[in-house]
Amino acid sequence: MLLKASSGAFAATLGLLAMMAFPACKTTPNEGEKGGKSAGDSVAAQPAPVDTIKIKMLAMRRDSLKADSIAKKTGQLPGAILPGHRIIAFYGNIRSKGMGILGREPKEQMFRKFEGVLKEWQAADPSLPVQAALHNVTITAQGTAGKDGKWRLMNSKSTIEEVISWAKEHKCILFMDVQPGHSTLQAELPKLEQYLKDPIVHLGIDPEFSLATMPGVRPNKRIGTLDAKDVNFTINFLARIVSENHLPPKVLTVHRFTRKMLSNYKNIKLDPRVQVVMHMDGHGDPTLKKDSYDAYIKAEPVQYTGFKLFYEYDARPKPHHIMTPSEVIALKPSPLYIQYQ
Repeated sequence: MLLKASSGAFAATLGLLAMMAFPACKTTPNEGEKGGKSAGDSVAAQPAPVDTIKIKMLAMRRDSLKADSIAKKTGQLPGAILPGHRIIAFYGNIRSKGMGILGREPKEQMFRKFEGVLKEWQAADPSLPVQAALHNVTITAQGTAGKDGKWRLMNSKSTIEEVISWAKEHKCILFMDVQPGHSTLQAELPKLEQYLKDPIVHLGIDPEFSLATMPGVRPNKRIGTLDAKDVNFTINFLARIVSENHLPPKVLTVHRFTRKMLSNYKNIKLDPRVQVVMHMDGHGDPTLKKDSYDAYIKAEPVQYTGFKLFYEYDARPKPHHIMTPSEVIALKPSPLYIQYQ
């Protein structure tokens, strides 16, 4: 497997660089014996210090280049979920009834519903295995500024551990979603690193609730924005975690339903250690949703695509309806990440 090979290559790199930094060991006379060196000579003979930071950077660059060469041959790294599966996710917050189906209903009732949804998707496209997922909003934009004025709140450690246990219990992967409010991804994502070391944990970022460039604006009053540089920071952040912990590729979802939610999409730089899903997040009637998908996801492609379905909003008013799996699969390109809220 690549991951074990990378570990061995890393050890080899360390050994090589250590040999370059230190001369070969040899026996020297004791002090006072014939041929002994002066104190000044001993100092001069001390080995050069090893630059451990440089070693780590060289190893990570080598890992990245190796990963890139494999991706060019096969299109994906070992353990990659996409495009060999379609991810079906229930979204929300397990501590909130108002944020989505995840948390709205009692746990066991919700999972029974989820099992039925997964069967519908598998029946609609038997050629592509479904991968169940929970998508929990872990850092949530708030209606009040809080002590630091950042308008966001992170789930407690116990809540995060509980939703991870739900995912493992039901053979799901887990997305931790980030609504940064008036903070930034650069400040918030490091708080999640310990959890992202788990192979089943992936990441979502939500430009709608990213308001750092809009001083004084309360979340939900205006639609926020992220730039390609923010997405690139996130990709690099995840890629580092993948390499350092010998993990399969992470999936990153980026919510979008307007053009201004993401600027300079052409500048997004892909990395085979991170699979990027541009996720159509708008609600409404099927025609509107299809048009939004064409305008903001299909017309500005990045890598993979996603599509959200709303239990509470898409079916109102009648005769609107929640799109069926077959209707969503028929979209071009066919989404590989489906989220129910």
